[in-house]
Amino acid sequence: MKDHGPETGCPFCVAAESVLSNPLALARFDRYPVNPGHLLVHTRRHVATYFEATQAERAALFELIDAGKALHDERFQPAGYNIGINVGAAAGQTIAHLHVHLIPRYPGDVADPRGGVRGVIPEKQKY
Repeated sequence: MKDHGPETGCPFCVAAESVLSNPLALARFDRYPVNPGHLLVHTRRHVATYFEATQAERAALFELIDAGKALHDERFQPAGYNIGINVGAAAGQTIAHLHVHLIPRYPGDVADPRGGVRGVIPEKQKY
């Protein structure tokens, strides 16, 4: 996991265009989206994981997730959503700054979406 801080160019600490914001968090479109509209919601403060965030920061993130859903419903009209947070290298976190993926889902974007986030371990996705 890349441990970037504000002083070393953390991609979430450097200025970038946000589409939604509040005093504790920002949301921006992912530069490498898995689907049209893939949104990253992150804390303004450089904090590595969800478990290190304050309750106020956690609430701010979920406030923007709700606002992101409204934005997606208007702009992209998805059929569903995945919401995910990677915590630690073993879970796939590659940037040490808390961020939440809000991924809009569309009919046919994968052959069989059953199991959703369980797909992080492919052989456990279907049950």
